[in-house]
Amino acid sequence: MDPASTSRPIKVSAAAVARAAGVSPATVSYVMNGQQGVSDETRRHVVKVANELGFRPSAGKDAPDPRLTRVVGMILPNIVNPMYTGWAQSIITATSEQGFDVFVATSQDDADTLAQTANTLAARNVDGVVIAAALSDDSRALRTLRQHRIPYVYLSRRSNHVPGDFVGIDDDAAATQLMHHVLGHGYTELATVIGPRFSTASLAREEAFVRTAKAAGVTIAGQRKVSTRLNSEGGLTAAKRLLASERPPRAIVCGSDEIAIGVMEYALAIGLSIPEDLAVVGSDGLPHSRSSLIGMTTIVQPVRQMAERAVELLLGQITDPRSTYTHTVCDHRLYLGTSCGCPPPSTAR
Repeated sequence: MDPASTSRPIKVSAAAVARAAGVSPATVSYVMNGQQGVSDETRRHVVKVANELGFRPSAGKDAPDPRLTRVVGMILPNIVNPMYTGWAQSIITATSEQGFDVFVATSQDDADTLAQTANTLAARNVDGVVIAAALSDDSRALRTLRQHRIPYVYLSRRSNHVPGDFVGIDDDAAATQLMHHVLGHGYTELATVIGPRFSTASLAREEAFVRTAKAAGVTIAGQRKVSTRLNSEGGLTAAKRLLASERPPRAIVCGSDEIAIGVMEYALAIGLSIPEDLAVVGSDGLPHSRSSLIGMTTIVQPVRQMAERAVELLLGQITDPRSTYTHTVCDHRLYLGTSCGCPPPSTAR
């Protein structure tokens, strides 16, 4: 036997994929060509089976690139914060419409974990990656993707050292607007609580909070500038520290809704009223934060629009590689709840 023949991969047919997936060959064709008419669940199932079998579409004039695995990766800091799960769901929906599946991973905001995740995605030969967990001063993960020629798009955060397509909001402008509103209530004893400073989004918000307050004659001292985990537990820990001081703040401006919720939970647990004793505002605009139960004043990010734009840029890079990068800034808006001291909206009978 020719030794070379033993290493030649066995070609898997669309019919074999159809049999293994329990669908018709036509369904496999629709999925592999990114056509409509197939449910998201079926599409993901077919793509999974095709990848497991090593199926590659035939190269024809209008056929998809046979080099593609039709799987993209998404790296999130965690799946506890609903902001990240919202992005993940929107990206899964947008990519499935184009015949791609999504491999979701978390970094836990740890540089070593992020680097290992990038290696794992590269080993799985994903077609591209959406990164919502970039660390500003650590580029190991990004360099791994570049070495393997895997395109990526930054979502919300980005690296200071490795360029790439970016989708986010104007964090500086959003934080400035939020702080102006808080100052408008007349509060002067202020504190800020943000996520990790190695997140470019968190750091930009803190810098804008402090700068805007200072321009209005209000100084936020070092001990009142807290960086914590991007979840409600992080907010609760920050609140314990701030509210136990001899001069607790009258208002706490947060760089995340989940952090703000943790602050509010602790304040209520020790008998404070919001906003009568403590005003709290957040950033992200999560639906439950804006509910009548919580009534949080917050910056609303267009989650779906950001996710869809990130997918658009990534698929564009996958199908037509380019050497230039696109910076997309999506519009944010300020939502006024009652947590800052604003009156509740009037209710029509």
